[in-house]
Amino acid sequence: MELVKLLMADCQSTGDIQEKLKRLFGGTIEQMLESEMDEHLGYDKNGVLGNNSGNSRNGYNHKTITSEYGATEVAVPRDRNGEFEPQVLAKRQVRTDKIEQKILAMYSKGMSQRDIEDSLREIYGAEVSQTLVSKIKDKILPEVYEWQNRPLESIYLIVYFDGAVFKSRKDNQIINKCVYSVLGIDMDGRKDILGCWLSENEGASFWAGICSDLRKRGVTDIFVACHDNLKGLSAAITVK
Repeated sequence: MELVKLLMADCQSTGDIQEKLKRLFGGTIEQMLESEMDEHLGYDKNGVLGNNSGNSRNGYNHKTITSEYGATEVAVPRDRNGEFEPQVLAKRQVRTDKIEQKILAMYSKGMSQRDIEDSLREIYGAEVSQTLVSKIKDKILPEVYEWQNRPLESIYLIVYFDGAVFKSRKDNQIINKCVYSVLGIDMDGRKDILGCWLSENEGASFWAGICSDLRKRGVTDIFVACHDNLKGLSAAITVK
């Protein structure tokens, strides 16, 4: 228990969750930019269609953007002719315009492929082409599924449960959705986001589903669960 106390003193749930989510967010932005470049050039990275095409990739520029998770550095691809105009992050844009929660939602269980496509259209706006949406979805989905289903440690000393509300469009109406993130600290003191789940309403059955998913991925015990009186969570954690 002394180790648990030391780790709890060193870990603030909101700050640590945001730091981990910031890395996930930044990596996804870079994947979206890569897909935009593929669309701009007309061929995939290292594709043979690029031979003698008159334009090609030309390394990266690095820029720091500010989101709700803090400052994040991203690599922005550039083309040799200097014609590439990023869409998800304009050239001089340094703030994310609140798209981070929509991007995080794509990694949340509860999102269908159609939901992910709709999220991408919300991020890019009405003028986005179906081709670009499909390219981004095809690039992101394998990583999303791998991340969602990766095996976890069997025991976590501390697990933090946290939620972030964002607005989304559904059936031509703006509604509130919440992405719930779970951060675990394992026996070696390593911190990791165990998963994200999307819900319009929290409740006992919702949390039971999350705990069931954690068990299926290998979690057998949690020493300390930290949450802000989330309805139904305490009962779900104690179910064997």
